[in-house]
Amino acid sequence: MKILLLGGTRFLGRHAVDVALARGHEVTLFTRGRQPNAWGAAVTMLAGDRDPSLAPGLAALDGGWWDAVIDTSGYVPRLVGASAQALRNSVGRYLFVSSISVYPDMSKPGVDEDAPVGKLDDPATEEIAKFYGPLKVACEDVVRDVFGARALIVRPGLVVGPHDPTDRFGYWIARFVHPQLLGARGPQAVLPAPPTRPLQVIDARDLAALMIDLVEDQSADTFNATSAAGTWTFADLVSELARAGGAAAPQPLWVDEATLLLHKVEPWTGLPMWLPGTFAESGGMMEVDCRRATAAGLRMRPLAETIEATATWLAQRDNAPAWKAVLAAQAEREIAAVAVGR
Repeated sequence: MKILLLGGTRFLGRHAVDVALARGHEVTLFTRGRQPNAWGAAVTMLAGDRDPSLAPGLAALDGGWWDAVIDTSGYVPRLVGASAQALRNSVGRYLFVSSISVYPDMSKPGVDEDAPVGKLDDPATEEIAKFYGPLKVACEDVVRDVFGARALIVRPGLVVGPHDPTDRFGYWIARFVHPQLLGARGPQAVLPAPPTRPLQVIDARDLAALMIDLVEDQSADTFNATSAAGTWTFADLVSELARAGGAAAPQPLWVDEATLLLHKVEPWTGLPMWLPGTFAESGGMMEVDCRRATAAGLRMRPLAETIEATATWLAQRDNAPAWKAVLAAQAEREIAAVAVGR
């Protein structure tokens, strides 16, 4: 197959390139040219901008033909619409990477692909941080409007693994495997109780494999894509982290929600992947229904493999810009002292 990726040089896209090349596909990347080409002559690089008002815009796509396009970098419907229109007669299938954030009500477990999705009050807004979910919905709609039965939507959950530019999953790996990356930390790692808290993530390499499977199979549907609900808990994650960290790993310290909130720990960022019970609309966020993707071939590697690969990558990357929003070392010590009654 001839596969075009819009983006593809940073995280999920680069894993999709690796999978596609390993399966013998011909890969083209359309990017702004700001990231290095990690594959050399193995891929074709096209330079431009998804915004057609910014020269050279989408001109590099003119005259090409691909069996499928995978859009890993679409966040604004205006720009996704421009790409979709430019490619409507140049690709056989359009796979758009959306998000489970499209579901405004995740208060209960088991949200599936037919659940209600969010809508923009102002269709012209392009405030991604504020309206991320509804903007993704609008992008999905644009792709379906242009490609009809040739549209393919993938809604990942929390994507983790090597090259993840966020501090979410990586924070926990650093805390247990490479604690020196986080400054002068104490011997106890503060964790959000209860240990039975559900955890639902997907390794970017497994997500990439699913996406290539879907375009190979010429699928045309919408898929939630993350681990099966009930696969892991936070305790499972900590157990694997402690094993990976060995003798140098900190002692897990499970701290109740009230104490964390009293110390003004920021949900989701201060202790990554933690959402307190007061966030009622997100109560089922880590228990989304992914049976459709599993039936389509999604396979999940063991959590230990994701931890090992991410730890190796973290040890090699420049961590200077990282960990700006997570719980500070001194704050963690203070919380630990309160939790153990000192």
